[in-house]
Amino acid sequence: MAIDILFIHSAGVQSGDEGSAPFVKYLRHSLGANFNVSAPIMPQPDDPSYERWSNKLRELLQHQSPPILIGHSLGGSVLLKYISEENPTIAAAGLFLVATPFWGGEDWNADEFVLRENVANFLPDTLKIYFYQSGDDDVVSIEHLSRYSNTIPNAAVNMLESGGHTFKNGLPYLVEDIQRLAEKLELK
Repeated sequence: MAIDILFIHSAGVQSGDEGSAPFVKYLRHSLGANFNVSAPIMPQPDDPSYERWSNKLRELLQHQSPPILIGHSLGGSVLLKYISEENPTIAAAGLFLVATPFWGGEDWNADEFVLRENVANFLPDTLKIYFYQSGDDDVVSIEHLSRYSNTIPNAAVNMLESGGHTFKNGLPYLVEDIQRLAEKLELK
């Protein structure tokens, strides 16, 4: 039986070679038939709001969460905020956050996406959290990864040399971590 993964994409257009679309294609190919990667289009990706996206997450997770959640860029921000503030009953074992902006700084200031204070205290103890950030990301600077590392000290933090913001050529470390977690938790 295939393991379900819910992928929440970045802001903006999500088709062809734009947005998270190439990354999703890479994950589906690299993870193969043992994993079912669902990547629904979030409401108004060109004009995202936390309220609309969290409502969609509530709908997607209302019955049961998949064991693995992945968020790319804004999708990672929304997943993390949703899990820490909405207290959903999720059975997810892993939360994988890629090129995720840390809102609240000078250049990333949108109150609706800012995490609550002491966010680490409001995350499920059973949820393993992984961050991935590229040093050559021209959208979200590497400082965001450092801020997450300080804010959520139990998370696994992966700083990569290259990959840009969209990881169009893939992210093998993420694939390996997902496979390891699946084996460790006997999800396969």
